[in-house]
Amino acid sequence: MLRKIRIAISLLISVLLTIYIVNFAGLLPSKFHILAHIQLVPALLAVNIAILIGLTLLTFVFGRVYCSSICPLGVYQDVITWFSRVINPKKRFRYRKALTAMRWSFLGATFIAFISGSTFLLGLLDPYSAFSRMAIHVFKPAYLAGNNLLTLIFTHYGSDRFAHVSIYLLSVFSLIIALVTLLVVGYMAWVNGRIYCNSICPVGTTLGFFSRFSLFKIRINENNCTSCGACARSCKAQCISVKGHQIDASRCINCFDCLEVCKDDAIAFSYSFKLPIKNRKQVVNASRRRFMMAVGVTGVAATHLLAQKVPGVNSIRTGRKLPISPPGSLSVSHLMDKCTSCHLCVSKCPCQIIKPSFLEYGIGGIMQPMLTFENDYCTYECTACSDVCPTGALLPLSIEQKKLNQMGQVRFVMENCIVFTDGVDCGRCYNRCPTEAIQMVDYKNNLSIPETDSSLCVGCGGCEYICPAEPNKAIFVEGIPKHTTIRPKAKEVKKTDDFGF
Repeated sequence: MLRKIRIAISLLISVLLTIYIVNFAGLLPSKFHILAHIQLVPALLAVNIAILIGLTLLTFVFGRVYCSSICPLGVYQDVITWFSRVINPKKRFRYRKALTAMRWSFLGATFIAFISGSTFLLGLLDPYSAFSRMAIHVFKPAYLAGNNLLTLIFTHYGSDRFAHVSIYLLSVFSLIIALVTLLVVGYMAWVNGRIYCNSICPVGTTLGFFSRFSLFKIRINENNCTSCGACARSCKAQCISVKGHQIDASRCINCFDCLEVCKDDAIAFSYSFKLPIKNRKQVVNASRRRFMMAVGVTGVAATHLLAQKVPGVNSIRTGRKLPISPPGSLSVSHLMDKCTSCHLCVSKCPCQIIKPSFLEYGIGGIMQPMLTFENDYCTYECTACSDVCPTGALLPLSIEQKKLNQMGQVRFVMENCIVFTDGVDCGRCYNRCPTEAIQMVDYKNNLSIPETDSSLCVGCGGCEYICPAEPNKAIFVEGIPKHTTIRPKAKEVKKTDDFGF
């Protein structure tokens, strides 16, 4: 939620500021100048005490929200970074040590030039000024050219809706500076996210110093953290050290991307160092000792993993050949015979893992429900979907029947497992499995690797959901044509003597 709020605020401010700067058809009245006045360097040069105090307090309380939501050049970098990840979905960031000497050198040089009477370097590096030049010398001519193209088209058809406007080259030098800024900052964002903000920008360095003492920070709860590294790989500020469970507050720009990708509730935006321990879902036959051992092993593994490379990156593609039909469907053929695609099961699924299919079932099964495990897995004791089905495509299941209902079978690809690719221990799939269909066996170098027994798997997808291997899962659930009933392992009974000892 915080990430969505931040994105909404960022886009609103940046779009309105861009419209105000470019003056798109005079849409915004002059009172919107406040969007420029709340920028740090203009407020500093204007000695706007109220704005300066407001931004300082904002930073002391919430950290560098100015950089994430108010600064237009920061939003421009976020847009470029987003596009880079759309083009290359495998792109991952990794923790980098702060370029402290470079940061303070740029800030010092800017300050010395400013007190010496030159504002050129300040204006060159100030993010608001840089963005404003880009808007005026690059975006505005492009907008005017588009207007003239529309004018030509509408005039051809006898409409005077648009009027031709002249496009003037205001300054060759300013145009060059604007283009260089656009390309250089854009390239840096494409390759390394917010490195401009944390290595060059004087505003970022100044606010980064204050944000070290902010009341609210993004913090890691070591009790919940499994050291999977997902937060570090999503951090465009490259300031999260999974090895040390630390976040460099001076570089964190509060984008909240890490909060969204963490599946273990180990990261929070909090005013306290004491974060609540997650109330984890209980797993049948999983003891507290086994759980703590798995978390401990995972934590130790991550320290070795970070020293080598980005964790879990593999190349063997995996995927289901047959979709997984929801519990109670009995079989794919039964589902297709009975289902009218009303999607009531899709709506009622509390985990939101039931989605309409496209061609997974073939042409005759378009829009019929199937299970996916990108965002969650099928809760062991949930029967919501089969309880609400009005057509009998999903027959009602009791809790005990659901626990034994096999709707898919586990598949393990050793070449994708981080134990194999990166030489570290993991065990997350083993810890999540409710039926002991996954066991950890000796591998090499004192490591353990998963071993699966598909006859015990119910196809809940817990292992697939929790597997940290990327971009291809090392363990996944394959659909089966007909659901069956598993026979769980008999529990071992400890022998006692006649006295019960």
